[in-house]
Amino acid sequence: MSGGGSDRLPIRYTLQDYPAQPNPQPQQPLKRHHTARYYAHRVRESFTNRVIKILCTIFLSLLLLVGIVLFILWLSLRPHRPRFHIMDFTVPGLSQPSGFENALISFNVTDRNSNQHIGIYYDSVVGSVFYKDQQIGSAPLMDPFFQEPKTTTVVYGTFSGATLTVNSNRWKEFMDARQQGTVVFRLEITSVIRFKVTTWDSKRHKLHVNCDVAVGQDGSILPAWKNKKCPVYFS
Repeated sequence: MSGGGSDRLPIRYTLQDYPAQPNPQPQQPLKRHHTARYYAHRVRESFTNRVIKILCTIFLSLLLLVGIVLFILWLSLRPHRPRFHIMDFTVPGLSQPSGFENALISFNVTDRNSNQHIGIYYDSVVGSVFYKDQQIGSAPLMDPFFQEPKTTTVVYGTFSGATLTVNSNRWKEFMDARQQGTVVFRLEITSVIRFKVTTWDSKRHKLHVNCDVAVGQDGSILPAWKNKKCPVYFS
C-alpha cells in the first residue's frame, strides 16, 4: 500500500446497529387557570345547594312534627263506642204456673261512655225482647238525652200488657225451658246517636245493642249472666 493511502477499511453501519430510541412522550397540555368568574359561580352553586338541603330538612322535620301531633289528637279524639252491661233481668211470673195472666219482664242495663273528651247524643231509645229469635215485646225506654264523657247511664224498662205479646203457647215454652233450669232471652236496645267533640257533631249512627241473658227457675237472672258485656254494632 502506498504511504498516502489509508490503511483502514471502511465500515458501514446499518439501522440494526443503532440502539432503539424510546418513543417520544406526547406533550402534556398546558393547564389553564380558571377565571375569577368561574370560581364565583361555583361558590354560588354550592351555597344554593346547601340552602336547598337546609330548607328541605326543615320542611320534612315540620311535616313529621305535624304528623305526630295529628296522630296524638286522633288517638285522643277518636270516638269509642259506648259499653253496655246487663245488670238485671227478671220474669217474676215464671215461678207461677198461672203467671201468663200477669206476664211481666223488667230489666236494667248500664251504658258507659268511656270517651275522655267526647259526649254522645242519644235519640229516643227503644228496647225489644226476643225468645228463640221471635220478638215478644217492645217499648220506648228513654227520651232523647246527652251523655257526658266518662259517665254511666242506667237504661231500664218493663214489658207488660200491650208491650208484651206472649200467648199461652209461648208461655208454655217458657215453662218447659224452666224445667230444664234455664230460660234464655235476648234483649235488644236500639237508638240513633251522634258523637260531640267541643262544638263539632258527627253524623248520625244507628246503634244496636244485643244482650243475651238467662234466668233461672225463679225468673231472676242467673249469676253467670249478671254484669255481662253486651255486643254493640252500628248500621
